[in-house]
Amino acid sequence: MLHLLYIFAFTILAVLAIVNLVRNLISLGIETRRVGGRTAESTQGQSRRVPHPELLDEDGNVLDEPLLVMRSISIKDAREQLDAIYESSGGGNPLDDTKDD
Repeated sequence: MLHLLYIFAFTILAVLAIVNLVRNLISLGIETRRVGGRTAESTQGQSRRVPHPELLDEDGNVLDEPLLVMRSISIKDAREQLDAIYESSGGGNPLDDTKDD
């Protein structure tokens, strides 16, 4: 009985997903036709949109530098840093399993 319930629920979810996909494709097609039919004057106005506030510096100028810089480190260095954080938090030495009696 539960198998039939699962199949029925999955069928309903699949139909809803397909209906949503078709609706999104239709709205995308309508939006594409609407943008394609615009004149050059209206597209110039859109190119001067204000960027997101996180992409601006304190003076309001657009940032040209990357927002996230990542450097790779070796596994040994990462382990040493994690051990140092653990030891500084009062956890002691994580590799030392012996206890004082």
